Parts: sequence; C-alpha cells; structure tokens
Amino acid sequence: MSRHGPEQRRAADQRGRSAEERAAELLEASGYTLLARRYRVRGGEVDLIAADPDGVLAFVEVKARAVGADALAAVGARQRARIVTGALTYIAETPERAASPLRFDVIAVDGTGALYHLADAWRPEGDHGAF
Repeated sequence: MSRHGPEQRRAADQRGRSAEERAAELLEASGYTLLARRYRVRGGEVDLIAADPDGVLAFVEVKARAVGADALAAVGARQRARIVTGALTYIAETPERAASPLRFDVIAVDGTGALYHLADAWRPEGDHGAF
C-alpha cells in the first residue's frame, strides 16, 4: 500500500515529468539526439534514451530531489535493474543501434532547478551480454 495519497502522487508525477522535460532540453542543447522518452516495457523503464554527439547511446534516469546529491544517489539496485531491462529491450527492438557503445547516465534536478548530468553514472552488474 502506498504511503502517499492521490494528491501527493499526482504532484510527484508532475514534478517528475517537468524534470524529464528539462533534462531532455539539456541533452538536446548539448548536441544529443533524443530517441525515446518514458520508454516502458514489461519489467523495465528508461526515462530518456539519447545518442550523444559521438553516437554513444545514453540510457538516462532523471531524478528530482531537493538536494542534487540526493538525486544522484537515489538510483538503487532495483531501479538500475529495471533500466538495464529497458536498455536490453530497446537494443533488441532497434537492431541498427545494437553495435553502438552505450552507457547509463543520471540527470539530477535539485530544489533550485539546477541540473546535474552525471554521464556513465553506473555500470550494470553481472553478465548482460550486450554490455
């Protein structure tokens, strides 16, 4: 059962969508090409998928927290596993991108609205084949 009522969930969802939009704008302004937003599959999800100017696929988790460091630290093992599942599915569905190098990024949005992009924020654990 959720600890928060419908009002809090709606407000949190709106904050998340706003943070994702700002993160997408940051990536585009940095020369990235957005390939997917809110990519959802069974057992997986990725907030943003983008190709950097060198063609590296970035699977990006966006976090909004009052303190930027808290946002960067908020991507736990369960969430990383869901992102990896989303990444593997995306690669399987887009064979033209299968040979592209890839990485996992986090973009944090703090309480002041500042954005922090941590490229290659983490690496998947275990044997995932594509990594």
